[in-house]
Amino acid sequence: MATSGTRAFSLDVATAIEEAYELAGLEARTSYDAVSARRSMNIMFADWSNRGIQMWEVTKIELPLIEGTNEYTINSFDIDILDAYIERTLNDTVTDYPLDRIDRNEYVSIPNKATKARGTEYWLERKKSPVIHLYPTPENSTDKLVYYVWRTIEDSAASINDVDIPTRFMPCLVSGLAYYICLKKNTQKLSIIKQQYEQDLTNALRYDEDRSPLRLVPKQEYI
Repeated sequence: MATSGTRAFSLDVATAIEEAYELAGLEARTSYDAVSARRSMNIMFADWSNRGIQMWEVTKIELPLIEGTNEYTINSFDIDILDAYIERTLNDTVTDYPLDRIDRNEYVSIPNKATKARGTEYWLERKKSPVIHLYPTPENSTDKLVYYVWRTIEDSAASINDVDIPTRFMPCLVSGLAYYICLKKNTQKLSIIKQQYEQDLTNALRYDEDRSPLRLVPKQEYI
């Protein structure tokens, strides 16, 4: 028997909504049902972002540094920084210097934040538009700050758009959206749909983790 020879299956927003409604034992009858379901899908994606469920949205950013400037505002849709380093080019040789992440208390305790040198640490101030605070303050304008960020999943803005998820997350997309629909329209099926959603999510997450070894670094104190 011949096979298709393709591996390009994807779900657009409209099809995902239709599948979710069927799983919930309902039917989307009006345009408002579709609008409400898209809104629920985006709320679910926000919940996934809060749980750190978007490893496929990891993006590498290169940011030129400015001498004497130690604060850099990043995109509002960049949720968290996974790793960061200073990239320095000298005589055509590129060297990467890893940065340690510190918290607010550690950053506040640094007595002279204006000290200029190659950066060794950073604090991510998680505002609506996050801000990276580097220490020491950059000593030149030739170094780059390179970092890997988690980004929010793209919005489900239109029914014809494909959903911004890998194939392995399609089952939990459908069951998760069905769960949100049941919260509004069919609470009788809520318990069983929630169980399926959590199981589908668990199955997808088994393959969504970075399996690199744990790295421990000593804490630095300032006196």
